Amino acid sequence: MAEQRHQHRHQHHDRHQDRRPEEYGSEAEFWDARYGRSDRIWSGNPNSVLVREVEGLPAGRALDLGCGEGADAVWLARRGWRVTGTDISTVALARAAEHAAEAGLADRILFERHDLGESFPAGKYDLVSACFLHSPGAMPRERILRTAAAAVAPGGVLLVAGHGAAAPGTEDPHPELHFPTPQEVLADLELAEGDWEVLVCAEHPRVGHEADRPGPGYDNTLKVRRRA
Repeated sequence: MAEQRHQHRHQHHDRHQDRRPEEYGSEAEFWDARYGRSDRIWSGNPNSVLVREVEGLPAGRALDLGCGEGADAVWLARRGWRVTGTDISTVALARAAEHAAEAGLADRILFERHDLGESFPAGKYDLVSACFLHSPGAMPRERILRTAAAAVAPGGVLLVAGHGAAAPGTEDPHPELHFPTPQEVLADLELAEGDWEVLVCAEHPRVGHEADRPGPGYDNTLKVRRRA
């Protein structure tokens, strides 16, 4: 589901490519159609912000929201995490499961389909990751992220990465979307005072292949830890 992550490998443009979510029967149909346009739409590499912010954490239970084709979930599983990955698209989830099987990690990753505005994975997690959980459709992102925070176990971490807004006077590749600052995301979470520690709340430049994505050249990261 996440409008995220990696440079497109598939450059073919067809007449369905610019259709809006409301032109489909549902948000799920929109994302299934988007993933269905090629055999892979993301690079297959994990998000650099996930690697940077999670690499030093002790492995535990992780929840990957908007897991797409499974690159982040596989990266986490390789490092000892037990992962639940969720997406709205059954096409994406099938590819993610195939990716996990090819990596020999199918026993460490559970993939579940959720429209996160309607349902959410059960349980508590040592890491909840929402990397580039954006959609041009009517996705209640703020409410989903509050639910994500509630799913973090004591001592666990919530990681939220998002695109930055286009700079004034520059072309915005997603004019229909509002990309909040990390400070706005933090405020929208409505975290109980004293229960959380803010570890990162900042903008950062894109690096590597991610620097080639359309947009202003920077993204946002919020990383908070629930106090034990």
